[in-house]
Amino acid sequence: MARLLERYKNEIVPQLAKELGRDNALSLPRLTKVVISMGIGQAMVEKKRLTSAADEVAAITGQRPVLCKARKSVSAFKVREGVETGLKVTLRKQRMYEFLDRLINVAIPRIRDFRGLNPRGFDGQGNYSMGVSEQLIFPEIDIDKVEFQQGMNITFCIAGSRNHQESYRLLEKFGMPFRKD
Repeated sequence: MARLLERYKNEIVPQLAKELGRDNALSLPRLTKVVISMGIGQAMVEKKRLTSAADEVAAITGQRPVLCKARKSVSAFKVREGVETGLKVTLRKQRMYEFLDRLINVAIPRIRDFRGLNPRGFDGQGNYSMGVSEQLIFPEIDIDKVEFQQGMNITFCIAGSRNHQESYRLLEKFGMPFRKD
């Protein structure tokens, strides 16, 4: 069992139940999936960028990414409909908790000039999205083999949350370092 999953079941669920005043553990906020996505605008010019980004995301997550195609043609960005311009990975269960553990304890502390995550990254349903400016913060990436720096979006999908404050409390109990405004 992943370390954070065990901590969630043994420590976080009783604390959240007490704080939120709910007896049913299934009504409490819980992490359902983590989606990691990369938009690669230069993939039109260099196909090598897409394949190297896919290899790096596979190394970070332990799962092969799905290539995403452009839905519309946009002449200003020189994008044609149906051309692969990004990739994404959806993590659930064991891999999700292992990724979250590595993100909180290893990757985020390696971000330069880090002052905390933006607490306003929640949408209306309680999901949280954050951006990472470069993939080099993950220890799985060999710095010498990286040809270009690429950012990524990470979205935490949370079920059972009635508002973003409950989701905030859940992620805070996992150890997410939110910025104090």
